[in-house]
Amino acid sequence: MTRDAPARHLWRPYTQMRLAPPPLEAVATRGTRIVLADGRELVDGIASWWTAVHGYNHPHIAQAVADQLARMPHVMFGGLTHQPAERLAARLAALLPGDLDHVFLSDSGSVAVEVALKMAAQMWINRGVSGRTKVLAFRGGYHGDTMGAMSVCDPEEGMHRRFGAYLPTQIFCDLPRGAVETAALDAALAAHRDTLAAVIVEPLVQGAGGMRMHPPEVLATVARLARRHGLPLIADEIFTGFGRTGSLFACEQAGIVPDILCLSKALTGGTMALAATVARTEVFAAFWSEDPAAALMHGPTFMANPLACAAANASLDLFEAEPRLTQARAIADRLAEGLEPLRRVPGVADVRVLGAIGAVQFARMPDLAVLKAKLLAQGVWVRPFGDIVYLTPALTIDAADLDRLIQAVAATVTALAPAST
Repeated sequence: MTRDAPARHLWRPYTQMRLAPPPLEAVATRGTRIVLADGRELVDGIASWWTAVHGYNHPHIAQAVADQLARMPHVMFGGLTHQPAERLAARLAALLPGDLDHVFLSDSGSVAVEVALKMAAQMWINRGVSGRTKVLAFRGGYHGDTMGAMSVCDPEEGMHRRFGAYLPTQIFCDLPRGAVETAALDAALAAHRDTLAAVIVEPLVQGAGGMRMHPPEVLATVARLARRHGLPLIADEIFTGFGRTGSLFACEQAGIVPDILCLSKALTGGTMALAATVARTEVFAAFWSEDPAAALMHGPTFMANPLACAAANASLDLFEAEPRLTQARAIADRLAEGLEPLRRVPGVADVRVLGAIGAVQFARMPDLAVLKAKLLAQGVWVRPFGDIVYLTPALTIDAADLDRLIQAVAATVTALAPAST
């Protein structure tokens, strides 16, 4: 159980520590590049797990964080407030559709989901309704790695299936892509209505579940059925928020206003951890009470961290001042043009593009170690998982780097074709 010091002390994510080769050491980032200790520069095809929408080291965000660091890097949010958080909450409320006006700031996407689940459950308790202990979620979904979030991830195909005995039991349906699935969802909502606290969905794209995409009409159907059965809808936009699908928020494309919406990842432009759980007025009203026990009993130590709020405000400045959505749509066009021909390669099951997301799905599970090595050899940083290789670059990526990513994926998929047939 020994590794070279000091790296042996680090326990790495999603990694079998006994088998994994030593990770690459990053020493700097700039634009859409990661600089390694050995001098290599890699074009980042996934924007550090979809966070660095403006590229790395954007000077406007860096300056905002430096200025805030000099004033106040952190202060507890219990009983205190500060301008960066107040400004951020007001700006998010103005950007989000409908009356999503009440912003709870935490420190990670998983926690944002936990807060959303707690909000939904306590909303019913505060209204004097008991027995609402379940959530309806969708197969193929992923919502995070903490216990509540794991319970609403796909229970069979997801990465958390080993924990089934430890997790709350939830209700799962297929997304309503057609009449049969729509009827099944309607029936499940009716059958479990008195035990359900909420419905949770990833709008337009089930990200870590395999980049599975669905049209806006499917999302609109989910919202319509949740409303028909009197259930709050939680939209998990941790992946899809801030331009990734071509609109600022994916829900906009379906014309829906969820009751609770979760944000993280790109919220700070990939600078540091921050998340938001945003509720509509009707949800917030259930907590507005003369009874102290009716308050939302949640408060992460670093919630509303001023440095992170400063970064998020600077990121929103960039969305206002620079053409990010236009850039996302241009990336979509180029991804479609460059990846679509791979549909004809033997061993490729599907090619999917939505906004600044492109995915190639293999018909059979590839050798991920070989796949990663071939991509790395071409000077790109792409992290395939399961049976897909995908691209989610910074929205600011230039044409040359985007083409390099597409060409690397195309060459790698084509090279592996004989082994995939």
